[in-house]
Order: sequence, then C-alpha cells, then structure tokens
Amino acid sequence: MTSTQHPLHLRHDGRTPFPSEEVIQWKERITTYPYRNYLYSYPHKTAYRDLEPPVPLEPLWQEEPAETFFLYMHIPFCGARCGFCNLFTLPDKRAEVHTVYVDALERQARQWAAFTGGKPFARFAIGGGTPSLLEPVQLRRLFRIAEDIMGLDFSTASLSVETSPETLSEEKLDILKEHKVDRVSMGIQSFVAAESAAIFRPQNPDTVYRALELLKQYDFPILNLDLIYGLPGQTVESWLFSLQQAVQHEPEEIFIYPLYTRDHTIVKPEDIRRQTDIRLECYKAAQRVLADYGYTQYSMRRFAKDTARSGKTILDYSCQEEGMVGLGCGARSYTRNVHYASRYGVSRKATESIIADYVAAERYDTADYGIVLSLEEQKRRYILKAVLHSEGLKLADYSGRFASSLWNDHPELNLLLQSGLALDEEGILRLTREGLGYSDSIGDWFISGNIREQMERFVLP
Repeated sequence: MTSTQHPLHLRHDGRTPFPSEEVIQWKERITTYPYRNYLYSYPHKTAYRDLEPPVPLEPLWQEEPAETFFLYMHIPFCGARCGFCNLFTLPDKRAEVHTVYVDALERQARQWAAFTGGKPFARFAIGGGTPSLLEPVQLRRLFRIAEDIMGLDFSTASLSVETSPETLSEEKLDILKEHKVDRVSMGIQSFVAAESAAIFRPQNPDTVYRALELLKQYDFPILNLDLIYGLPGQTVESWLFSLQQAVQHEPEEIFIYPLYTRDHTIVKPEDIRRQTDIRLECYKAAQRVLADYGYTQYSMRRFAKDTARSGKTILDYSCQEEGMVGLGCGARSYTRNVHYASRYGVSRKATESIIADYVAAERYDTADYGIVLSLEEQKRRYILKAVLHSEGLKLADYSGRFASSLWNDHPELNLLLQSGLALDEEGILRLTREGLGYSDSIGDWFISGNIREQMERFVLP
C-alpha cells in the first residue's frame, strides 16, 4: 500500500490525518535512533551507475534552467586519512602529484567552459581533501583557472576554501585574501590530542591554536570551524571543552557533526558500538552553549552569527535549482535532470586508480557515470534541500516548480506536523528546534519510500 492509498479520509486541505498511536510509534522510532544516515546529498553517490550511452555535456548544460551556477573544485589529497572519513580522498603530500592533477583540472576546465560559460557563477568553493595542502603556486593556479578560464567574477561570487591547521601559511592565506575569499573553513574535529589520535588524525593542539591565531590576523568575513562529537573516548565534558575552545576564537560559523563510521572507514562501526553513545547528549549540550554565545541554528550542523556574511553584493543562487559545475576527480556536478561524477572509491588502491584515469584523460565532455533523476527523485531532493534547514520549504515554490501539491505528493509529511517535529507557518514547512536535531533520521525515513515500508524498515541497529 502506497502513502497515497492510506485508508483514512483526506481532510479538506488534502492532508492525511494519521492515527495518534501511529504518530507516537513513528516519532519514537525517529527519536530513538537519530543517527541512521548522514544525508548530505540525494541521491547519494552510491546510487550512481554507468550511463549508457554516455550523456554529452554540452546540450545538457545548455538546457539547464538555473539562472546562476555554483563552481566547485575538488582537491582529493590529504596529509592523512582520518579514521571516520569515507570521502573521495587520497593521503599524498607529493607536490609533483598535485601538479599533474591541477594540469588535468585545467584541461577539464578549458573544455567545460565552452558550455558552462553562458551564465555567471554565484558561488565558488574549493574542497577536498585538503586544498590548502597544495603548494602556493598550485593554489594560485586554481583561482586563475576559475577567473581566466571559467569566467568567475570574484567581486560578485561567494568564495569558500577548506583548510586544515597544519597546512596553513602566510603565503597561502595571502593568496586567499588577494582573491577576495569570503569564507575559510577549517576542520579541527577536536581540541583534545587523545581524541584526535583515536581517529588517526595526527594533530597537535598547539598547531591548531597557531593556525587560529594566524587566521585571526587576516580577518576573513567568515571563519568556519568544524567539530565532531561522539569520538572514541570522548565524554560530554571533553566535547564541551572543544566547543568552548572554538567559540573563544569567535568564528562566524561552527559546524558540528555527529561521528559516523562505515565498514570501509578506519574506525569501524563495531569500535563505536563498544562505547556509550553520547551523540544526542553532546548535540543538545552544544545547542544550549551555542545559543548562549549568540549563534543561530540553521540546520542540524550549521550554527552561525548574524555577522556571518560577505560584504559583497552576491548574485542569487538556490541550491534547489541545481546548476553545480564540479571540476576535478571526485567532484559531483548537478543539473536538474542528471547528476554525474567520476567513479567512487574509498580504499587507497581504488582512489589511486580513479585519479590516474582522470589525469590521463584527454577529453572530459561526456558524463559516463551518474544518475538520471526521475520526477519523483527530483521532488524528494527539492523537499530535502529545503525542509532540513531552518528556512524551510515554501509550499508555493514547490507547487510552482512541479505543478502539484506537496501534500498530495507526500502526505506522509503530515507525520512531521502531527508529531511536533515540524510546523506549517504561513505556507512554509519547517522543522522545529526539536526536529532539527533529528534531521538525519527524518531524512533517512523520507527517502526510503512509503510510510508503511519505512516503519517496517526501522529495526534495531
């Protein structure tokens, strides 16, 4: 039985009122197991398959309706692989390897500029991996590629760069400042040396403090710090110590991430199951502390001050409208109908092989690995990109995009309202403060199909 075949009568507004006992049972399952899956993108890259035949990129991008695009460059190199990491990244510090890789990225950019250059870029981000691991000459090349080849205007685009404490230097920060970078994000994860060691992250706290002092001298409009809770050996008290250390440096943004492990990460799920799960307690404690320090919560992970904005007049861009141009091996590109990327790997052998194929390629003008989104998948993605953030989902925008009613398409979303995890405020569906904390389990539930199947799927981990 699908959700649109629910036996109860529809209300006058088309919503399905679920029985109170079903709502209670559903909410209990959502809140008892809040860390089901980290839904940072939908569909997930593991859903990608060979595209047969490969999709030519030029007509694909010419038909993309977004008014502005997002330019992303992926640098898949790190100094070391952290124990929780399942991203596309390779521990390799060799400058000659980096140079060959940037050569390939520039070659790709020259080909893609021919069909993505018709619209301006409103955002530019360099991620990874650790982009600041590159030597200054290669880091500077990335900005030149963005400006001279892709046509990025630094004065009207939001620019963000990911860094790590041990890779920062004055010369590299000079390059970021010269190119009007708005946001520098630094992954710290923990200020406690033993906790960093437990996730195989060779990080000296003194190095972190020096990097923070250096960043303070450059006064970027937005400094973001990443922290992780639920680490091996971590306590609520040690988590709050790291959080206090972060807020004392007055970053404009703080992202807090619950620890997730997978079978192919260095730290295994069974390693974490041996300890008490303190993640929800850490999250709620962080909510209180960050509110006291003047941070507004925008999602389960993002907390920001009112000052977290650029002084530029930035072009409008909506992540719900796609138009993401991803350069580099491991980068994903999103058009409204097609998501594509290079193949996905986690092991060192697989990642090295994929990168080797990328740098050896001469042509990058077709998508041969990805997913063609059905209308149903487009709707689910559109909903998730909005409802899991405090801004919420405007029902009128949904109707305008898909010429249908949200409640008719997904009446199971009434469970969010009836359980108190969301509100419908003047035509905007948004999670409550409580609901934001369960974003991962809500997202995992929502992508898994109709409500009856989902309730059967929620089993003990």
